[in-house]
Amino acid sequence: MAGKTARRPADGTYSRAWRNFSKILLRPGIRMMMRLDWHGQENIPADGPVLLAANHLSYMDIFAVSLFADSARRYPVFLAKSSLFTIPVVGPLITRLGQLPVYRGQADAALVLKQAAELAARNNACVIFYPEATVTRDPDQWPMVAKTGVARLALEQNIPVVPIAHWGAQRILPYGKFVPKFLPRKTVQIVAGPAVDLSEFAGQPLSNAVLRRATDKIMTTVAGLLGGLRGEQPPAEFYHPAVARRKLRQDLRALQEASQQEASQQEASQHGGADPAAPMGPAAR
Repeated sequence: MAGKTARRPADGTYSRAWRNFSKILLRPGIRMMMRLDWHGQENIPADGPVLLAANHLSYMDIFAVSLFADSARRYPVFLAKSSLFTIPVVGPLITRLGQLPVYRGQADAALVLKQAAELAARNNACVIFYPEATVTRDPDQWPMVAKTGVARLALEQNIPVVPIAHWGAQRILPYGKFVPKFLPRKTVQIVAGPAVDLSEFAGQPLSNAVLRRATDKIMTTVAGLLGGLRGEQPPAEFYHPAVARRKLRQDLRALQEASQQEASQQEASQHGGADPAAPMGPAAR
């Protein structure tokens, strides 16, 4: 349309004024929702690109980890679907805050993450990343098997990965619930560890095997930090929802077969023996 200014595509650049305004709103707002007990901010680099790889227990932990990054003087940035940047009001807002678009419509997922890594590196962004991609389904709330995107982002541009573990946000808003419980105010514990050493993977082709090993190394570190917060030993293997569902089906099938076999045995037992006290028929006389 003539006279209409084209919207600038989101590229990670931001408005300092808008970021400062968001801090004024969110810092007290988040503190009203939860108490925060945190340490390890010194492990987050003061500048340059960095990935904060965190476990995911609740949608409320997004606020906790964001304020944790802010306490280390780093503005939290998330990877958001590119379609969000075209929505009126929302799009311009997250663009001015410097959030990073992910163009998921492309067929090559590796190319999508490569572009995201380039944007993060170019803008010296502090990206909060949930390697599990969703809230954990582990029944005991340990990290589950993660996707390899975090490793690809890190290795594509040699971006350091700082492991983050937290515990307590799930008491405010458990997974599957829609109404948070702010009162009484709950405490969320957060800790950051030193950057994960990924030097052993440097220069290697980013094959699935390399990315899986790097991802597992990152998540093992996150699980160890979480174990420290919980005072428990994390499991030796990560929970895998697909494997758990398959095992459940196998167990149910085995239980059904055992039940059918038991019923068959009982039926055979009932028809296999005669009652000696029963009266004899004409043929038996």
